[in-house]
Amino acid sequence: MIEKINSTLNIHFDVSFSEPQAHYAAIKMSISEIQADYIDVKMPVWSPGSYLVREYSKQIERFSVKDQVEYEKISKNTWRIYTKDKSSVEINYHIYGFEVSVRTNFIDEEHAFIVPTATFMYIDGKIDQAVTVKFFPHKNWKHLSTGLEKIAENTFYAPDFDILYDSPFEIGNQDIWTIQASNVEHEFAMVGGGTYSKERLSKDVQKIVEEETRIWGSNPNKRYVFITHNHQSGGGGLEHLNSTVLGASRTAYSNESTYKTYLSLVAHEYFHLWNVKRLRPKALGPFNYDQENYTTGLWIMEGFTSYYDNLIIKRCGFFSEKEYLNLLANDFTTVLNRPGHEIQSAAESSFDAWIKYYRPDENSPNSGISYYNKGAMLTVLLDLKIIASSGGTKKLDDVLRATYNYFYLQEQRGFEENEFQKLTEEVTGISVSDIFQAAHNYGELAYNDYFNLVGYEIININAESKSLDLGINMNKNDGIQTITAVERGSGAWDGGLNVRDEIIAINGIRLDAKDKEYDYFMQNSVEGDYLNILIARDGKIKELKIQIRSNSKKLFRIQPLENQTEEQKKLAQFWLS
Repeated sequence: MIEKINSTLNIHFDVSFSEPQAHYAAIKMSISEIQADYIDVKMPVWSPGSYLVREYSKQIERFSVKDQVEYEKISKNTWRIYTKDKSSVEINYHIYGFEVSVRTNFIDEEHAFIVPTATFMYIDGKIDQAVTVKFFPHKNWKHLSTGLEKIAENTFYAPDFDILYDSPFEIGNQDIWTIQASNVEHEFAMVGGGTYSKERLSKDVQKIVEEETRIWGSNPNKRYVFITHNHQSGGGGLEHLNSTVLGASRTAYSNESTYKTYLSLVAHEYFHLWNVKRLRPKALGPFNYDQENYTTGLWIMEGFTSYYDNLIIKRCGFFSEKEYLNLLANDFTTVLNRPGHEIQSAAESSFDAWIKYYRPDENSPNSGISYYNKGAMLTVLLDLKIIASSGGTKKLDDVLRATYNYFYLQEQRGFEENEFQKLTEEVTGISVSDIFQAAHNYGELAYNDYFNLVGYEIININAESKSLDLGINMNKNDGIQTITAVERGSGAWDGGLNVRDEIIAINGIRLDAKDKEYDYFMQNSVEGDYLNILIARDGKIKELKIQIRSNSKKLFRIQPLENQTEEQKKLAQFWLS
């Protein structure tokens, strides 16, 4: 009988870059104190916070074990090393990294961004083992930024692989400076240049950090790192326990609108150091790095955070009330213009993130919604209900502090959704079952029942629009008009138009390159008319009768009621401050 590993191990990685121009890093994994006949080493298949199986092992090359130790690959991401009579082994492999994102490795002659889940193998059954990592930077690289504990030059320590996997590394010549905020040292690591002002960015991010720390009651870090990759065109972010990785455009900082968008991204990812990284559903830690980790609770984790990011920017004085309310209204516009909001709940969107949200196709708007936007919609209703029912003495901030203190600081565990709801009701003294049930149901709540509580209303300013529409989106390439989306329930949907159909003519009139004929028919037809649309589909010509209908697209605006009471004004001020 072969005995599998059952001991405490010493695990160390060396990372070097002899071919950065070809986008490779060399990894040496040294394991000692082995007391078993074999060990299985595995590469994670996903990164926490990014809910998609990314198959990181596909980038591994030249796997070998020193001294001709026998091994075999037993699954897509698992190598079995036969260690009988061996107390130590040295494993070598190379990884390729050339994808620009916040969750994948990127290596070139200028720098290396190392995502630990895409780089470091773990020993099956030994995620809880301590590990050290030493980097040997390319000769032209001067700096290394990470939230992980430094124990020697370019050498870092993690008490277990969960911590290692949550600590990305930036190695190169990034622009580095630090600030103190909420008694925490914060490092900025700006990669790729940009039009940012260190002084302004430091001052503004300090405000965000202090406001978020005030909301949560305490800051769990001693040190935190903002890694920003500045590109010609960039965006997105990924949260970590001790750091975040952000994407931005180099020139975004010199435009007020895009600069505020960047600050909102900072606020969003920093909020996650509490909400999701520490206060979390049970399914989101400890992680299984070998497969999907399912939860219906992303509408809380990402929805709450998506509500708070722009609200925090408003509280810090960067957004005006109008700017903030327009951004909040955009969540309603986004969700309610997707026919999928009638057939997928926020909880289902959360659970199916692995197969739907991160893998969109042309039919995604018809079949689903985003737990970010829908979660934010439900979160504002929850906040407004708490504020109104308490007479302006409590808000959702109080719930966050209470749940963080109880589940993370006291119990040190994740929560079940019903537990989160129960504690919310204990803190606020009201039932919030309407909100939590809505997260699991189709259809919509009466939103103005909540906004009116604080003297506001949400209206569809397109409600009286007389515009007409076929229910399609098109893309033009070299004068050819091709359908890219067909909206469920539209004339195009019912009449049989398909994505990838080329529209050639309408009612015998050839479409021109400037869309004049198409616009003419949309503006001069009568609702209910049928148009004869000539298309090319897979090389075949056919004509379809398509009914033109009223344009169903909504555009929401949140505005004060005309006759706000003094009580409503007081509640509104409490909400927006």
